[in-house]
Amino acid sequence: MSDKSLIREVDEEVRADEYKKIWNRYGNVFTGLAVAVVAAVAAFKGWQYYQQTQSEAAAVVYSAALKQAGDGKFDDALAALKAVNHSGYTQLARLEEAAVFAQKGDPEKAVAAYDAIAADATIDPLFANLARIRAAYLLVDTAKPDDLKARVGQFDKDGNIWRNQAREVLGLAAWRAGDYLTADRYMNMIFSDPDTAPAMRQRAQVMVQLIAPNLPKS
Repeated sequence: MSDKSLIREVDEEVRADEYKKIWNRYGNVFTGLAVAVVAAVAAFKGWQYYQQTQSEAAAVVYSAALKQAGDGKFDDALAALKAVNHSGYTQLARLEEAAVFAQKGDPEKAVAAYDAIAADATIDPLFANLARIRAAYLLVDTAKPDDLKARVGQFDKDGNIWRNQAREVLGLAAWRAGDYLTADRYMNMIFSDPDTAPAMRQRAQVMVQLIAPNLPKS
């Protein structure tokens, strides 16, 4: 046996002996860690599966409720929406519940439902603001312009994603109140905004034409 072979063999025996000592001392710790890792992975996978099944179940209930509302079965739709139990779909279900009240011909309950969503700090801000806009549309024929401005005036800013919806509400309220200059200003803002949806731009154009005869002659 060469010197190199002898040194290598001795070195390997020393390492093996050191490994054995380490295992004897910490083997239980290593085993425990391995078991903990496996258990954690299993728990995570189980949680993912649970979340997926819950989401799928909520989606089925939510879709069924939408169909019932579309078929005019409003009470059934409301009951189904109440049964939705999922963090994401629950928020959508609450918005749809308010919409169903409006479809059912009960605007007071619809507005109350939208207001509850808007006041809930746990609701996604996007949904909360959508609730404010929808409630304002329901109130546009009955509420005072100042009340509607208190509800949606915060959105009347260039760059805000709800600006045109808010301006339409405020413009219609001004038109109803006989404030034709304000109504014309809002409708022209909507019409000239390049980001305005085609249907809303068309509505604004119609309103501008209706308002024009009532404006002061220059």
